[in-house]
Amino acid sequence: MYSMRSILIFLAVAGTILTGYSQTEKEQAKVYMEQAELIMAETRAIDDARDLMVTAANLDPTNIKANFEAGHYHIKTIGKDLAVKYFLRVYELDPNYRFDLEFWIGQSYQYGLEFDKAIDFYNRYKQRLAKRPNYLGNDRVSPAVVDRAIYECENGKEYVANPKNFSIVNIGREINSEWDDYAPVFNESEDQVIFTSRRRDGNMNQNVDLDNKPFEDIFIARKVNGQWTAAENIGSPINTPYHDSNLALSADGQTLFIYTDEGGGDIYYSDRQPNGTWGAPVPLPGIINSSYEEKSITISSDEKTLYFSSNRPGGYGGLDIYRATKDAKGEWSNVKNMGPKINTEYDDDGPFIDYDGKTLYFSSKGRKGMGGFDIYKSVFDEATNEWSEPENLGYPINTPDNDIYFVSTKDGKRAYYSSVREDGLGYDDIFMITIPQPVVAAKEPEKLPEPIPEIEKQKFPLRYQVKVVEAGSGRPLEAKVRLQGLRDNLVVPGVSGETGIMEFLIRAEEPKDYRLSVELEGYAFVNQNLKLEGASETERSITRTVELRKLTTGVVSVLRNIYFDFDKATFRTESYTELNKLERMMAENPNLKVEIAGHTDAIGTAAYNKLLSQRRAEAVKDFLTKKGIDPRRITAVGYGKTRPLASNDDEEEGRELNRRVEFKVLGN
Repeated sequence: MYSMRSILIFLAVAGTILTGYSQTEKEQAKVYMEQAELIMAETRAIDDARDLMVTAANLDPTNIKANFEAGHYHIKTIGKDLAVKYFLRVYELDPNYRFDLEFWIGQSYQYGLEFDKAIDFYNRYKQRLAKRPNYLGNDRVSPAVVDRAIYECENGKEYVANPKNFSIVNIGREINSEWDDYAPVFNESEDQVIFTSRRRDGNMNQNVDLDNKPFEDIFIARKVNGQWTAAENIGSPINTPYHDSNLALSADGQTLFIYTDEGGGDIYYSDRQPNGTWGAPVPLPGIINSSYEEKSITISSDEKTLYFSSNRPGGYGGLDIYRATKDAKGEWSNVKNMGPKINTEYDDDGPFIDYDGKTLYFSSKGRKGMGGFDIYKSVFDEATNEWSEPENLGYPINTPDNDIYFVSTKDGKRAYYSSVREDGLGYDDIFMITIPQPVVAAKEPEKLPEPIPEIEKQKFPLRYQVKVVEAGSGRPLEAKVRLQGLRDNLVVPGVSGETGIMEFLIRAEEPKDYRLSVELEGYAFVNQNLKLEGASETERSITRTVELRKLTTGVVSVLRNIYFDFDKATFRTESYTELNKLERMMAENPNLKVEIAGHTDAIGTAAYNKLLSQRRAEAVKDFLTKKGIDPRRITAVGYGKTRPLASNDDEEEGRELNRRVEFKVLGN
């Protein structure tokens, strides 16, 4: 019945908006804000409330409450770094609007990896605290929390300046959806994945929960001939009409562990039956479950030891990680807290014991983190009977947001986790991590040959310098510049110099394809694919100038990295980086109105090409509107083959260029 109530609320919103054209923008902003407040009073649909509050804030930048709540809702959902824009508006209008305002500005800068700016505002908040040490209002943040945030920013600066050599790529649209997809678990042979999703398609409950999203269901997919099949609902009795989420999978893929709300949060398990179906979930035998929350679990490959998290009394902080062993009766007993080597005064969760039985991955809000949960690795030393000091896996796996539920493969070459990243299809997506393998020294021959004198030639990295300037004026611009591998997403560390200059050191020894990304609010983003030579025996440098164009009426930009299936209007997985950048540009520039134009080559009839290009333009518009962009800001037009950029006589130089999607600024 709730879904009907939510529909009525949104019909009320729509009706109000339709009558809003006779109102001033300030009056419209007030209506949007009131509707957002109504949604939050009646439901937990914070994503919908956020979009309305953002609209209100952009209609009236002087509305302090609308702008603060727009930022606050961003911090609580996604686009956390976008919150700073709204918080800064409040700060300029009334720096004393809330006692903790500077703290929230710092938080948003921290999420956006702008650590120095975050530290500046955290220190401003500390100065405010020092002036009023006895202040006890609800909007007070304790000095310990602020000091922890500053410590995380210092760590973040270190990690981002020295990114680890991890390749992180989207596992693909066969698994991920436009909704939340998370908590992946795999069997030992890595040909089966089970995960939790809040997607609408295939959900066992067609209604929605109080947050206006579908209920959690558990899905399964299999790998056939090296390719993942489309994920399917695992069905009953695992799934019910309400929330169901998975926790772990045994190495043989025959036992699935799930979370239930019973007893404050308990762990159940289900065994696969001989006919391939799953048995009814039952509680874990033994003394694992308690009247407190048991939130996550992992089991060793021999199924004799398990690790789980719980907030039961007697721990070191909130959630702690515990270890248990199976007794002669097949029940779990001998439950022990993992101790201070693993647990902290903060939450410690998401354990995964590797196939070697001695390498533990887990997530912690403590230790040397950069914000939220960070993923750590600890190895058990049988000689000392102790776990090693946990090692932060670093950036780009870890971010200032929550990073958790990391699982590794048997060969140690890959791992998987869920995260919100720029090549995601929706909210949380599942990503595959390729883990760098240690170089194994060759075995020395019994008798060494006579050494051949040779001077080892030093290899110098390629210095790749990017200068960002404003088109027309040539004025240097302080933009966000990133360089990463086109196919593997390996991050190339960069160092900023003078205003508008970023320098990257290319250490790869072979030529490689990269993606250069340049973004700045108020300008059309640039995504360029390029091939660069690697390190060489001579010092070399390349300087590239990128011109950013202001988002003024008439500006046209080609979205070259949006790819469709052949003869269809469905996106390929590699399109989502470009699509998400387009969505972000629209979100950062709320007055921007664009035309999305679809174009084809000359193959096929004019009528068919026009229809296909229209469907592709509509697909881009549909993606943007599902992300919360007002559909009235987007016009979708299909031009077919009528506006070629080059001759259609040649595939590589002509037809490929003509098959494109463009955006044109209609107003800003």
